[in-house]
Amino acid sequence: MNPLELARAQPGPAFTVTLDGRAIEALPGQTVAAALWSAGVTSWRATRDTGRPRGIFCGIGVCFDCLVTVNDRPNQRACLVPVRPGDAIRTQEGTGHDD
Repeated sequence: MNPLELARAQPGPAFTVTLDGRAIEALPGQTVAAALWSAGVTSWRATRDTGRPRGIFCGIGVCFDCLVTVNDRPNQRACLVPVRPGDAIRTQEGTGHDD
């Protein structure tokens, strides 16, 4: 069964954001992490030293594993940032700054 049906949720209409130029459908009220997970994306950052994939871990903004660049702002915690129509989300390498 669809989780939206289980919760009897009635979100507003879906909108589009992009992840590295790929269109992703999102719903009002979702975080960036929730929208990415819903689209089947589970990793969107690579660690600085070893390039190991990271995505959501704690889900409450404590661990910093879910960092992404949103609208050219690096180091945004995907689990805390609400997704907005037209957001340009980019995967992040290491610190997210050009070194």
